[in-house]
Amino acid sequence: MVDPHHAHWYPTAAYLYILGLDMLALAWEYLRRHPDYRLDWLRHHHRPQAAQRWGLRLWEDPALDARDAHPAWLPGHDAIVQLYADADPPPDAATFDFWHIPGHKQLTHDGKGLALVARSPGHCLRFALAPGLEDGMAVAYAQRGRGRALDTPAPMARPRPPPAALLELHTLQALDATLAGASLREVAEGLFGADAVAADWHADGELRARVRRLVRRGNALMRGGYRRLARIDPPGKGRFAGDAKRP
Repeated sequence: MVDPHHAHWYPTAAYLYILGLDMLALAWEYLRRHPDYRLDWLRHHHRPQAAQRWGLRLWEDPALDARDAHPAWLPGHDAIVQLYADADPPPDAATFDFWHIPGHKQLTHDGKGLALVARSPGHCLRFALAPGLEDGMAVAYAQRGRGRALDTPAPMARPRPPPAALLELHTLQALDATLAGASLREVAEGLFGADAVAADWHADGELRARVRRLVRRGNALMRGGYRRLARIDPPGKGRFAGDAKRP
């Protein structure tokens, strides 16, 4: 048996980047762990249209975590800010200034148009750039669900409360551990330490129940729940309405 202390999932420090991810990035973290997605990637990555069953316009390499991946999700997330050339700008209209957008910028083509992601600590701005928009042009901001242009761009995500961020970290670490074949007790030792397990690990104890919940949550998010994070319609269903909540 492989010593869990030497397994890739054991050091919690390897998961600290999870604390700064927004919902779309978290959705990718769960999807990329799906064994069937990884198999489909190997078999069909030369056929872009086949990625749509997973909610993507294009395939993304599951070996890349959210810091390096650029998943092209199907449209629908109402927090993506759309940028258009303003056809009738006022005298004091804002202009599109690529280099003054705060954060580390990544510009990619998602199979339909240009997508811009700008990341800074605790924040992630995501934009869809309309064809013809150029640097220096007067720009209008629009966001799905708001029904009107915005005066200023809205951030894609603000820093999430620490308990919510820590929940995602623990969920992904527990998911990786179970995918690697770790027992619930080994998962608990990796997440909470051997001393806590030695003191509180009982058949009907709270610690054991907590680990079971994390494992169930991780599997549910990996096997379709990620679609709710990315606000993607499940196959064969319409858009999420009142049930479009985080699992």
